[in-house]
Amino acid sequence: MNSAALGLDPDSGYTSPSAYDGYNLVWADEFSGSELSDVWTFELGDGCPGLCGWGNDELEFYKKENTKLADGKLIITAKKENAGSRNYTSSRLITKGKKSFTYGRVDIRAILPKGQGMWPALWMLGENISEVSWPKCGEIDIMEMIGGSKEDRDRTVHGTVHWDNNGNYANYGGSTKLKSGIFNDEYHVFSILWDSQKIIWLLDGVQYHVIDITPGGLEEFHKPFFFIFNVAVGGKWPGNPDGSTLFPQEMKVDYIRVFQKK
Repeated sequence: MNSAALGLDPDSGYTSPSAYDGYNLVWADEFSGSELSDVWTFELGDGCPGLCGWGNDELEFYKKENTKLADGKLIITAKKENAGSRNYTSSRLITKGKKSFTYGRVDIRAILPKGQGMWPALWMLGENISEVSWPKCGEIDIMEMIGGSKEDRDRTVHGTVHWDNNGNYANYGGSTKLKSGIFNDEYHVFSILWDSQKIIWLLDGVQYHVIDITPGGLEEFHKPFFFIFNVAVGGKWPGNPDGSTLFPQEMKVDYIRVFQKK
C-alpha cells in the first residue's frame, strides 16, 4: 500500500530555501513539466565495450524507459529484468555539454531507494573528461548511498571527491547518518557549498564534511563540472543484490537548484 493510500503526505521531509542572501539562482530544474528538459542526456547500456560495468562491476543496463516525470518529480526506477546481457535495468542522466558550473551552492531534494545492492548517486564530473579522462577531470559526489540494512547503510550517505594528484589517484570522503529512519522514508536535501577555497557537504542544511581545495594538485576543482543522476545496481562498493532486495526501487528527485555568489 502506498503512502497516499495510508493518508500520509507523499511529499514529506526536508525542503531547502528557494533563495539565499548573497546568491543568485543560476539554474534549476523543478521537474514540473510533462517532458524531461533537453538539458539532460541519457547514457545507455552497460558501459561495454570500453567501460563494462561502468568501471565498477555494476550489474545494470541503462535505459531511457526507466525514467519518467510524475507529480513534479524525476523518477528513476531500477528493475529486475533482462536487457542486453544484464539482469537489471535502470537510468543514468547527465548534463554534459548543456549545463556545467564552477563554484556555487547546489541543493538536490530527493528520496532514495533502499536495499542491498542499490547504489543511488547524485554527482558531478569535470566537463573536460573527454580530453583528460578520469580521475584527472575530477569528481564531486554530492550524495552516494550504498543500500542495505547492515551497517546502517540505508540511513547513511557519503560525500566524496576524486582526483589525480600528480599522477596518483586520490580521494577524500565523509559520511553522515540519520538519527532515525532511512533515506527511503521521506525527502532530504543533499547539498554542496563550493568556492575557490573549499567544498562543504550538507545534509538538510547541516554540514558534515569539508575539503580544502587550495593546495596544489587539486586544480581539477577550479574548473567546470556537469551533473549525473543515476541508480546503479550492484558493483564493487555495495556488492550485489540478494534475497532481501525488493524490486522495483525508485529514486525520486524533486528539484536541483544551483546558486552562485552575486
